[in-house]
Amino acid sequence: MFCVIEGLDGCGKSTQIELLEKALCKQNKSFLHIKLPDYESPSSTLVNMYLAGEFGSNATDVNVYAASAFYAVDRYANFTLKWRDAYFAGTDILADRYTTSNAIYQLAKLPKEQWDAYLDWLSDFEYNKMGIPAPDKVIYLDMPVEISQKLMSNRYHGDESKKDVHEKNVAFLNQCREAALYTANKWNWMIIHCDADEKPRTIEDIHSEIMNAYFA
Repeated sequence: MFCVIEGLDGCGKSTQIELLEKALCKQNKSFLHIKLPDYESPSSTLVNMYLAGEFGSNATDVNVYAASAFYAVDRYANFTLKWRDAYFAGTDILADRYTTSNAIYQLAKLPKEQWDAYLDWLSDFEYNKMGIPAPDKVIYLDMPVEISQKLMSNRYHGDESKKDVHEKNVAFLNQCREAALYTANKWNWMIIHCDADEKPRTIEDIHSEIMNAYFA
């Protein structure tokens, strides 16, 4: 199985993936964990330049197809060099982000009447033309932006300058959340709501639901 864990910045995704990994190891489940973008690889150079604001200080300064290509090339290189053999050998793949992130962060830049066309293009571009595999399952962790912003501020110890061009733009992130929920419905993602009563749910509670979704 190829499973992607997806979510906006600050939703607690890294923590939940770490817990999921530990749980799978305890059950002696064999799997390979991949994390994208691959910031340690030269293939992510354009992604790093984009997020650092070198092409513009606002995420919308770079059009969706150019930005999508930055990330897609990094995924292609990562797949080809690091996990293609394992995938075709039948190893379970657990991915921290994937093509699904383009369907969130880039889709949000477009007017809604273009959303379906972009999603069709994205799927064809990466899975058909580039030839990287489509995931079998996507688990989307949904957290309201006002909550995730507080969590990110805590992560950076109040230093807002550490946020990238996506993280610092609250209006854009709200558009991304809307795009994510739209795509989740269109592409049949499993949605886990990470808040309750305007507060984050407990880490343990979310983890339990992720485990159920993973083995569903």
